[in-house]
Amino acid sequence: MNSLADSDHRYLWHPFTQMKDWMAEEPIIIASAEGTVLRDTAGREYLDANSSIWTNLHGHRHPKITAAIKEQLDLIAHSSFLGLSNVPAIELAKQLCKLTKLDRVFYSDDGSTAVEVAIKMALQYWQHRGQRQRTKFVAFADAYHGDTLGAVSVGGIDLFHATFKPLLFDVIRVSRVSDLPSGDDVAAVVIEPLIQGAAGMRLWPRGMLRELRQWCDRSGALLIADEVMTGFGRTGTMFACEQEGVCPDLMAVAKGLTGGYLPLAATLTTAEIFNAFLGDYSEFKTFFHGHSYTGNQLGCAAALANLQVFGEEKTLEKLAVLSAQLSAGLQQCGSGADVRCLGMIGAVEIGPYPLEARMGIKVCTEMRKRGVLTRPIGNVIVLMPPYCVTREQLERMLQVLYDSIHTVCG
Repeated sequence: MNSLADSDHRYLWHPFTQMKDWMAEEPIIIASAEGTVLRDTAGREYLDANSSIWTNLHGHRHPKITAAIKEQLDLIAHSSFLGLSNVPAIELAKQLCKLTKLDRVFYSDDGSTAVEVAIKMALQYWQHRGQRQRTKFVAFADAYHGDTLGAVSVGGIDLFHATFKPLLFDVIRVSRVSDLPSGDDVAAVVIEPLIQGAAGMRLWPRGMLRELRQWCDRSGALLIADEVMTGFGRTGTMFACEQEGVCPDLMAVAKGLTGGYLPLAATLTTAEIFNAFLGDYSEFKTFFHGHSYTGNQLGCAAALANLQVFGEEKTLEKLAVLSAQLSAGLQQCGSGADVRCLGMIGAVEIGPYPLEARMGIKVCTEMRKRGVLTRPIGNVIVLMPPYCVTREQLERMLQVLYDSIHTVCG
């Protein structure tokens, strides 16, 4: 085993990874990449079939985004956003507001924090509005919204979240719109629109998001759309909410915001919510939240270039063709598998097998041997390739998925 692998095993702690298993195997150490292809330190090549955990949109080392970061780096990498502003942060906020039809942008660093910001904004908004009884949050069964404590509170996957229950606030947990509570104590409802990601790529019934928006309008509760995974073309439209004509009160975006280059997130909201925080200094209506790298120039420059690529390469038009190929190809996995597909999100659930059998991990390990990298969610195998994937590369991913399932499952 080489020294890098030794050092990894000696010093690192990887996320969502049983380190006992990790340290028993030689790790894949990525050294370079281009387009859909990743290369490790041994020179082996792999197709990136999950867009580096759902973040990379246009491929690795996209010349437009790479050049934008280098250009910004020659000017300034970062300056404080507390008491100062900067050019790319202003320009990006303007474009995000146009895309989402929302009015204000609050920057943070990742999807969990973007959701955390939305939760805190919603609660404080009602305090300023004089409706202090609105302290309850509604979240859905099997939800995943991130790993900070507010985001974990509205999460609903016991495997990830049950350990931290003593640290969490109570939420109203529902499975469908008809389960929503009556009364005037709900501050906001949180949902991943159209599809739940970490729950295993579970699709919501069509029209459900629109029904939820209508319920919020009737009850007065705010609607928080977690578009961290679904945003920036992943479901076939720029944002998932568009497919049901819904505009949320707060929207969290991250992952694909910078095209998969740098950590940057944003929480967008309405003028009405923003205006509730305005007042004399002595009223202390300020939103007391932030972090040292808020509005980071490099991240904002990458995000601006990412949005330019969408226009120049007609990305959304291209995705219609690729998503049709993905959907058709997944069907070959056979009647023994549960297939789900939405835009450039594909998933195959095998089994049923107990989680302890590690069947999803075994399938992905077999795929890795065949040169395709992805990561399972339990028994769900996810295919979520970058938008630059060629038809030939996508066909190879699908064939490797099919062959690996049949090799492992029989």
